[in-house]
Amino acid sequence: MKTLASKTILAFCITLSFGAYKAQSSLFKSKNPYYSHTAENTLKVSNAEWKKILKPELYQVAREGATETAFTGKYYEFDEKGTYYCAVCGNPLFISTSKFATTCGWPSFYQPIRKNSVRYRKDTSYHMERTEVLCGRCDSHLGHVFDDGPKPTGKRFCMNSICLEFVPEKNNYLKIN
Repeated sequence: MKTLASKTILAFCITLSFGAYKAQSSLFKSKNPYYSHTAENTLKVSNAEWKKILKPELYQVAREGATETAFTGKYYEFDEKGTYYCAVCGNPLFISTSKFATTCGWPSFYQPIRKNSVRYRKDTSYHMERTEVLCGRCDSHLGHVFDDGPKPTGKRFCMNSICLEFVPEKNNYLKIN
């Protein structure tokens, strides 16, 4: 019994390490001490600090509110089972079962994985009134939410792929129903 528990803990740690390593190698300029798939603490990190850690293309979208060009993000026409995490801090954001096909040009979801995964802010840029979606843990810009999505919520969380990290269900400690 003790051996089975040890193997389970080891597999869990390897899974977490794999996810963090994958993100570390592709999205960060240097090791990100704030990145975690399990931590729930709110981060108060300055943009100056994030700029030292994040690659410029992620920093521009996540910290400065830029937007990816439509139809170019890696998760736009992506359809695998798993969980989408914040690419900046590792916070769980969406599960693949809430993702739906859309013609807007960005990956879209009808609800976050949990209520506090994201937070909202009024956005009046570009002479429009929209609702910006921010990571609930690190306040990074993820995209916007609109009221033209499918049931059951009627919401369309239109997200920038660069701000998301996908972990397939088989490598994920969060199980998908």
